[in-house]
Amino acid sequence: MTTIQEKSFKFALEIIILYKILKDHKEFIISQQLLKSGTSIWANIQEASAWQTKKDFLTKMAIASKEARETRYRLQLLDQSNLVSVDLKKYLSQIEEIIKILTKIVKTTAENLKNKPST
Repeated sequence: MTTIQEKSFKFALEIIILYKILKDHKEFIISQQLLKSGTSIWANIQEASAWQTKKDFLTKMAIASKEARETRYRLQLLDQSNLVSVDLKKYLSQIEEIIKILTKIVKTTAENLKNKPST
């Protein structure tokens, strides 16, 4: 089974490649924003893995979730605007899966924090 760390790292690598493709298609603005949000998902998950408290873990995972949603938004903009002729279906599919996993992690952690004292 692939972990969220592995999925988000693989996705970050693919976003870097997509960024290069988009630049070759002369798309510079959205592609830069996509690069930042798409690679920061993994960075925030990595920070969460070094948590000192469960609240710290929850905060970093929530930020990763927000970055994933921002990434989805940028991918949808590129896809719907027809700015570039690049097939983005695989990226949209991957980010949906990452969002689902992160949402579940955030919800479960938040519920556990309500029911248990902080550690």
